[in-house]
Amino acid sequence: MKIERNKTARPTPPPDLSDSDPVREGVIVAHHGVSVEVAFEDGRRRMVRVKRNSGHVVGDNVTVTGGVLKRMPRRTELRRRDARGGIHLVAANLDVLGIVIAHQSPAGFIDRAIVAARVAELQPFVIVNKCDLADTSELLSRLDGIYAGSVPLFAISAVNRSGLQPLQEFLSQGHRGVFVGSSGVGKSSLLNVLCPDIDLKVREVSDYKNQGRHTTTVSTLHRLSGGGELVDTPGFREFGLVDITVEELAAYFPGFEEHGEIACRFRNCRHRTEPGCAVIRLVEQGSIPPERYATYMEILGEVEAGQAEARSKDWR
Repeated sequence: MKIERNKTARPTPPPDLSDSDPVREGVIVAHHGVSVEVAFEDGRRRMVRVKRNSGHVVGDNVTVTGGVLKRMPRRTELRRRDARGGIHLVAANLDVLGIVIAHQSPAGFIDRAIVAARVAELQPFVIVNKCDLADTSELLSRLDGIYAGSVPLFAISAVNRSGLQPLQEFLSQGHRGVFVGSSGVGKSSLLNVLCPDIDLKVREVSDYKNQGRHTTTVSTLHRLSGGGELVDTPGFREFGLVDITVEELAAYFPGFEEHGEIACRFRNCRHRTEPGCAVIRLVEQGSIPPERYATYMEILGEVEAGQAEARSKDWR
């Protein structure tokens, strides 16, 4: 028997069940510009298309219904300003900020990052990488003298895998963090050690001490085997402060947090020329090094200029 096929017939498309799809909660673990990767509690992952300037970032808690993604309120967010004045949201719902540095890291990077972290209600900590190099010991000694009483300080070598245990124990406390640091400090190498499965590309540099080019181009979130999570972001050479007030800078600048029994006369003291300033008195007594005060004054000028610019825009 010969069966005649209807050549004009078309297969019936499956019914559109997007409206009846259950609402699923997840977290954005990668951002690819026009799409994001969402990880769900059951371990499954899904790519969801978004607008290029949607504002979603890695770490965002979201709900997904069909192909529709909705962002949930953020607990914390970290933003930075680049050298051109552009503002970038780094990641969301973080707990800690790891400031990775090495020999020849930009001056003032640590201080700006610490202030930004504290204003964003994140706990900052400093990672000195490449401690296998001889000239790093002097850097480590100097940083220990400056920041030991302000933030946790970890000395490691990602290449030799030395000094990692204290850092891993710190991160395993359930923290979600992000490493920030200028290009060439070894962020990708460090992440490869902490998260062996991600296999981030690391571009060799001609001089191990000099800054190289960061090869990460997509922000991603990774779970650590011992507990905790880390966000990897493309490297940047500056950490400009965003929406930081003079009062916040004065309160959060590392080394100015506690004055012992000495207190500023005015609660909104900028530590510049105000009478009865505890910081100025400690500088005069030698308790605060002059170079630390000079760094503060430089950043203070940046914050004041930013506030003046913001007021000028409002007046227009």
